[in-house]
Amino acid sequence: MKMILKSAVILALVLLSTPILSGQDLSKYRNFSLGTSLTAVSKQIGEASQQANLIHQSPAVIQELTYWPLDSSNSPATVEPVSQILFSFYNGELYRIVVTYEKSAIEGLTEDDMVRAISVRFGTGTRLYPEIGFQSNDAYASPQKVIARWADTQNSVDLLGSSMNSFQLAVYSKRANAQAEAAIAESVKLEKQQAPQKEIDRQKKEADDLEAARLKNQRSFRP
Repeated sequence: MKMILKSAVILALVLLSTPILSGQDLSKYRNFSLGTSLTAVSKQIGEASQQANLIHQSPAVIQELTYWPLDSSNSPATVEPVSQILFSFYNGELYRIVVTYEKSAIEGLTEDDMVRAISVRFGTGTRLYPEIGFQSNDAYASPQKVIARWADTQNSVDLLGSSMNSFQLAVYSKRANAQAEAAIAESVKLEKQQAPQKEIDRQKKEADDLEAARLKNQRSFRP
C-alpha cells in the first residue's frame, strides 16, 4: 500500500512539473520558446552567452548551453523535478531543448507512467515499438531511445529513456533540427578530412616553438 501511495505521489509530481505547453503548443517548454536567440535565453537563465559551448562552427555554428534549475522551496510538494535543461542553438537560434528529470522525482515510474503523465499536457502521443534512436550532439553520450512522440507539422516532443532508468524530454523544431543534424554530419566529415593536415601543422608549430626556445636559450644560457 505504501509503495502504491509513493508511486502515486511521484506521478503527481511529474504531472504538476510538466507545465510545458499551454494548449498543446509544441514550440515551448515552460517559458522557453524555440527560435529564441542565444542572447535572450542566456538572459532568461542568468548566464552569459559566452558560457555556451561551441560544438561545431562550420558549415553552421552549433552551440549548447546548460541550465540547472534551482529549487528555492523546502516543501516536498513543490520539489523541482528537473535536474538539467540543455539548450541547443543553430546559428544562434534555439532549435532544441532537452530536459533531464531528477532521479528522485521519477523513481519507480514506468515508461507507461511517463507517457500518461506527458499526455496530460500534450494530448495523445504515439508510442513507438520498437523504439528509435535519438541523435545527440555528443558522440560519446550513451544512446537514448524515443519511447513516445507528440508532434505537429513544425515541432516534436519526444519522451526519451535509457537503460539507466532515467527519462528525458526533447522539444525541438523539425526543420531546424534536421538542418542542424545535416550541418553536424558535414562538420564531422570536414574534420576527418582536415585531421591529417591539422596534425602536420601541430607538429610543425611544436617544432618551430622548440627551435625558437633553443635559439633564445643559446644566447642567454650561462652554465
